[in-house]
Amino acid sequence: MSGHGHGHGHGHGCGCEGEHEPAERGLEYGLYRRIDLDKLQCLNESRDGDGRLVFKPWDQRNDREKFVESDADEELLFNIPFTGSVKLKGIIISGEDDESHPAEIRLYKNIPQMSFDDTGREPEQAFRLNRDPLAQLEYPTKIARFSSVHHLSIHISRNFGAESTRVYYIGLRGEYSEAHRHEVTICNYEAAANPADHKVESIIPQTNFIS
Repeated sequence: MSGHGHGHGHGHGCGCEGEHEPAERGLEYGLYRRIDLDKLQCLNESRDGDGRLVFKPWDQRNDREKFVESDADEELLFNIPFTGSVKLKGIIISGEDDESHPAEIRLYKNIPQMSFDDTGREPEQAFRLNRDPLAQLEYPTKIARFSSVHHLSIHISRNFGAESTRVYYIGLRGEYSEAHRHEVTICNYEAAANPADHKVESIIPQTNFIS
């Protein structure tokens, strides 16, 4: 399955990613571009707005200038709205190589404005983490459970023993599709068929094959 030849010339990578060229890996971890950052929330962050700083390009994953740190205790809760529908396939979480690194995450989907009071419910999936200061460890999701995600919540429930948690990078791998809004689909269909005739709208729903 490895791509032969493509990506040569990107010789700045360490080559330790196995079957993935660094350039490919960066494309796979491009879901950060599909986050509605203005609406992203991070609860219990020590400084307002820092939570969104950890969703950054693959080649900046080891940037130590941008990070989020928890405030009152070790927990953090990210509410991440996407601009369309996402099939989430994997997640990377990187922190400091000490006790402040996240030790466990719980993932929830499609619960906007989630609060710590909601974290008692059963997550879609939970992971025990290893320390990963270089952002090399991917945790694969159960894709069937994350095939139509408009909003993702990540609850960091504990760390390795420090009073606060620090996160440098959260990488999300998967596929993205535009939001399925039937009126948009119909408009596009109508424009292609007959841009002048707006009466077409009334019969389009009968032939609309988009589920």
